Amino acid sequence: MNFILLGLAALCLPVMAIADSGTSAAATMDLTHHVIGYLSVFVTVAAYIAAMSEEVTELRKSKPMVLGSALVWFVICIYYALHGEAKTAALAFESNLLAYIELLLFILVSMTYLNTMEERGIFKALQVYLLSRRFSYRKLFWITGGLAFVLSTVVNGLTIGLLMGSIALAVGKKRPEFVALACVHIVSATNAGGTFSPLGGISTLFVWQHKILHFTEFFSLAIPCLVNFLVPACIMHFWVPKEIPEALQEKVLLRRGSKRIIFLFILTLTITVSANVLLELPPAAGMMAGLGLLQFFNFYLNKTANEKESDFAHVYRFYNLEVPKANSNRTFDVFKNVGNVDWDTLLFFYGAMMIIGAIGFIGYLDAIAQFLFGQINPTLANIMIGLSSAFVDNGTLMFAVLNMHPDLPAGQWLLLTLTLGVGGSLLAIGSAPGVGMLGHIKGYYTFTAHMRWMPVILLGYFASVAAHFWINARYF
Repeated sequence: MNFILLGLAALCLPVMAIADSGTSAAATMDLTHHVIGYLSVFVTVAAYIAAMSEEVTELRKSKPMVLGSALVWFVICIYYALHGEAKTAALAFESNLLAYIELLLFILVSMTYLNTMEERGIFKALQVYLLSRRFSYRKLFWITGGLAFVLSTVVNGLTIGLLMGSIALAVGKKRPEFVALACVHIVSATNAGGTFSPLGGISTLFVWQHKILHFTEFFSLAIPCLVNFLVPACIMHFWVPKEIPEALQEKVLLRRGSKRIIFLFILTLTITVSANVLLELPPAAGMMAGLGLLQFFNFYLNKTANEKESDFAHVYRFYNLEVPKANSNRTFDVFKNVGNVDWDTLLFFYGAMMIIGAIGFIGYLDAIAQFLFGQINPTLANIMIGLSSAFVDNGTLMFAVLNMHPDLPAGQWLLLTLTLGVGGSLLAIGSAPGVGMLGHIKGYYTFTAHMRWMPVILLGYFASVAAHFWINARYF
């Protein structure tokens, strides 16, 4: 039975806490040994397997999750309606839906800003700058890893992984071994950097949204995350070539408004954190305020496009670049950037949160929690959960644990945040940056290439756990 519970815990997908109005009545109707419960588990496992097989079947991961969640909730609601408790199931569904909407709005605004910065040429300019400075392979190894670690504290990990991975690919095409090693390094750095910031890591964001830990408390994980980043990086350093690659000769001009958009993004993050800490507003409130600022700036750019275009013509001619056609700046449309966000991932999270909301509503997560946090040591449980994130997305596992409502001290919540955040670095399929680069840098970065460095990443994993117990002993 223990192995069954652990297996279900590893396969379970996320959900936010169910509202008290829904759980009080739902707790009296235990369906864990009912055909409804068995059917829900089967659909959950089947949907998750189909989502994980995306690379083989070419079926987008959101499709089985959205359909699976609909099937499970309809079955539950029909059963409750037959017993005169339709309102109870409906309230539970609405509570999970509200939790997803908060997550959706936060990530939607973040992705919109990132798409806007990419459209303005900001990421391309950074890439060209690094490739034109005549850095050695070893310097580029540390620069890309260091930037990935720092930027992932505020920027989506998938975006950072693809950006830094493309730099490694562009500079190391003649040295495939460098590209593979640099990509492993970037995945590790990105996951470590996003772990101690709710603005960068999904699992950390979930804990923050639940108000289990204050925003500033996550910074206690900064040194353990730095240890997790440095330990494998220092070992990998000796396998990085010493040569200097050929410099890239290319000119990139930022499009009008790019610097001000960076400022607006920083202002949006500041508003989000301040509103949460000082006013106790959900993070989505601050992010939506930032989206409003971006929309007004979009309006300003379009209104002033004609009078500004001629001012930049001489700059393009100086660099022997083609002068943009008239009204080219009018192509900037914030709603196009909203439409270009990764909707497959956003809908995947919808299905994941709703389907495990159903699993928790039925009663399975309570049984898993009783085993993980009742029969074995919480520290061992958190380390095991973190290791399982090498196979299962860390955000999904964090939601599953949150729905178990374990009674843990702050130190254990920080430990869980740490292990889930950095555990995904163990395998290429364990995190969004790794999965993204597997498809983007084919032939160079592979599952086997990443697997080769798993022992040193595992060493960094346990070193970061030890650093956490040493530095943050006051939280236990």
